[in-house]
Amino acid sequence: MSSKPESSDSSTDSATSAPAPSFVKQAMRNMVRKGSKSLFHLSLTAAGFIGFILVVAWLGRPTLPQ
Repeated sequence: MSSKPESSDSSTDSATSAPAPSFVKQAMRNMVRKGSKSLFHLSLTAAGFIGFILVVAWLGRPTLPQ
């Protein structure tokens, strides 16, 4: 058995010792930095999604015989 290090490819190591921040951390940092703009976009997305669900529910409603 050879005693290789855990990482199989040393060329993928970055020049700095700290790993790159994750996408979640970057998204949270951007949301904090942009503040109300992010909240406005989030509320637009939520309203659009709820509207879409309501339209699909209205179009797919069952017709009851009278």
